[in-house]
Amino acid sequence: MPKVYLTGAGPGDVELLTLKAVRVIQNADVLIYDRLVNPEILDMVKKDCDLIYVGKEDKKHTLPQDEINELIYQASLKYENVVRLKGGDPFVFGRGGEEALYLQERNIKFEIIPGISSAIAVPAYAGIPVTHRGITTSFRVVTGHENPKKKISQIEWETFLNDETIVFLMGYHNIELISKKLILLGKRKDYPCAVISKGTTKEQEVVVGTLEDIVEKSKGLATPAMIVIGEVVTLRDRIRWFDWEKVYKILLNSPVQVVSISNFDTAFSFLVNTIFTFPSSNSSIS
Repeated sequence: MPKVYLTGAGPGDVELLTLKAVRVIQNADVLIYDRLVNPEILDMVKKDCDLIYVGKEDKKHTLPQDEINELIYQASLKYENVVRLKGGDPFVFGRGGEEALYLQERNIKFEIIPGISSAIAVPAYAGIPVTHRGITTSFRVVTGHENPKKKISQIEWETFLNDETIVFLMGYHNIELISKKLILLGKRKDYPCAVISKGTTKEQEVVVGTLEDIVEKSKGLATPAMIVIGEVVTLRDRIRWFDWEKVYKILLNSPVQVVSISNFDTAFSFLVNTIFTFPSSNSSIS
């Protein structure tokens, strides 16, 4: 009996795929995937698996969502194992619920395979915990890109004054509007925030600033990029483990750089300060 697997691909790092996701991907007869799916995952499929790309970018959609729903349904009539692969988790701004309902209404068997959400994993890779005892006891995940056809926003901006962490997904192109709105509502201008580009991948970049200066500091970052707002951002300097991993790899793979600095710890500190805090084309990366 045909079955559709609405599957989360995780935030980017291919090793963050769940074991169940790997299994269904390897058994897929057809894989319908989004733009944010790591290309390395596509190498996991069997040789005769058909690959169908339905990615979406800002103002550039391969297919509108209603056509994607129908595509998945038609695939279920043709293939035994259909995998619909989405970045992050299919039920966190992934429109997986809409696709599940479309299949349910047509009596198609389906299964939801959750993925690690970028809303939590990406800040973690940037050294930013979304909750931390003594700082915040809650966090919220908000879309930064509402349907422009909406007459009334569903975002309750006036409730954002609490000291909880706010994670905006798909909001980088609206970062100026978001920061101005929060300041207008009463958030401090020096309230900490960060923008994380291509989180959990080798190309990850992190820009730290305040509501007042983050727009200017984060200019030119590649997408996907998320915005994290909250006092927890100040913890990054002490928890930025992913940056340190990069530095260790540089030291281990480039012995010539270490020769001139006899002590490994000194070399490590030197590279951290040079690579991640020294002014460059994007001097705000820290």
